[in-house]
Amino acid sequence: MKTRNRVKKFSLGRTHLRFTTVSIVFVLILSVCIPSIIVFPKTASATGAGTLPFDANQTGVSAGGLHSLRADGKVWAWGDNTYGQLGDGTTIQRSTPVVVQGLKAQASTVAAGGTHSLALLQDQSVAAWGNNDHGQLGEGTTTNHTTAVTVSGLADIVAVAAGEKYSLALKNDGTVWAWGDNSSGQLGDGTQIERTTPVQVQGLSQVTSIAAGAETSMAITADGKVWAWGNNCYSQLGDGTTNNQANPILVP
Repeated sequence: MKTRNRVKKFSLGRTHLRFTTVSIVFVLILSVCIPSIIVFPKTASATGAGTLPFDANQTGVSAGGLHSLRADGKVWAWGDNTYGQLGDGTTIQRSTPVVVQGLKAQASTVAAGGTHSLALLQDQSVAAWGNNDHGQLGEGTTTNHTTAVTVSGLADIVAVAAGEKYSLALKNDGTVWAWGDNSSGQLGDGTQIERTTPVQVQGLSQVTSIAAGAETSMAITADGKVWAWGNNCYSQLGDGTTNNQANPILVP
């Protein structure tokens, strides 16, 4: 009887040892495998080490001065076309949507300005068309275009915005670029010099969102702060004055 008990105890002890060994091995395997299995989404880094996300397949709509845009891979436009802002190769007003011509890639989203138009493409470049009297198309001239042209020197763009006669673009590194009319400092480069190709907005980094008004620009940074620059005749910069600003200032 004693022998049987000893054998039984030994058998249970050996089973317990096997279970413990298997458990340890299983934990070790998990500790090695889990980090390579779980993939966390990339987000904008507050330290500037990350990049902003870009959705190549997003769609969007935008309303300009007297015309409208929609993106769904193609870009559709309708309304006033005096300056070619519908991008169909004509200056004929359209009461129903027409397809914008000349785009070199599928469009991700759009922005309609006063009389010009922008499209962010799936290759993260920017196309523009329409009125170009202040260089708001960003291709180095002041010649109007009735079909899409490529904005010079831009890559890795994740967002665009169109003002009355100027344009903004946000790069995935959190910097902002601007071109076109700068009479009120809305390009944010510290001057009032018109630009026919993009220049970097000064003093801003880690930007996550942009907006363009008639002659007033705004940006949100990764820390949640709001910045503004340009025309301030109605205190639209929020700094308690009516003084224009050619550099971004913090909205208090």
